[in-house]
Amino acid sequence: MFRMSFTRVILVLGFASLFIFYSCEDTQSKKTKQSVVENENDISKESTINQKDSLKKKKTEKIETAKALDEEPFKLTNSNMKEFLLQYGKENPETLVRISTKFGDIHIKLYKESPMHRANFIYLVKQKYFDETFFYRVAKGFVIQGGNSDRTQMAQKRHDIGDYTLPQEPIKGLKHNRGSVALSKQWVNNPSNRSTPYEFFIVIAKEGAPHLNGEHTIFGKVVKGMGVADKISNVPVDGSEWPKENIFIKAEVIR
Repeated sequence: MFRMSFTRVILVLGFASLFIFYSCEDTQSKKTKQSVVENENDISKESTINQKDSLKKKKTEKIETAKALDEEPFKLTNSNMKEFLLQYGKENPETLVRISTKFGDIHIKLYKESPMHRANFIYLVKQKYFDETFFYRVAKGFVIQGGNSDRTQMAQKRHDIGDYTLPQEPIKGLKHNRGSVALSKQWVNNPSNRSTPYEFFIVIAKEGAPHLNGEHTIFGKVVKGMGVADKISNVPVDGSEWPKENIFIKAEVIR
């Protein structure tokens, strides 16, 4: 009887030990699994945070780059204009421009022999600069001059494009004959006769303007529309040779 009881006690204790062991193992397994899941979640969260930080950094860099570009837009100066215009001329070889007015169209053929002046004119046309300007000076029987106005848009365009002048590019044997197109210049403190880039004139005088020879760079000639130029030269003007009614300009490259 005593032996049976002792045996049963041993068996009971054995089963109890096994139960406690497996219970502990199962609890430890659950803790391990939970730890793994929590670790994976932490890694996922960290990865998501890193991705957000990376995107935020890239966005900030783009904004800073855009701001830098806005703060320092490209402008032409006397220091960079030669290199820029010669390269621009290679990439934009057009030589025919149409100037449209309420009186009709004037076609101007540009000379390749004055590469910077030609490229400058093409550049301004493509920048739509002349579309904010007039034929603002009419010297009857002499010249008509365009490329300026009293509009704020014109002043803003000049500011955006740059403050610069062009060195003379004389073409041998070329004179200021009727229909010649040249850039104007500053007459004060300009011993080398550098051209102002924005204002051009067309010679109207039948006998030409020989007294201007050597003073300006002739960079083109009117090949169609001299009758239109003559009409403009006959409009009423005020005491400063400014037409009493604005003569708006639209310019486009033909080829």
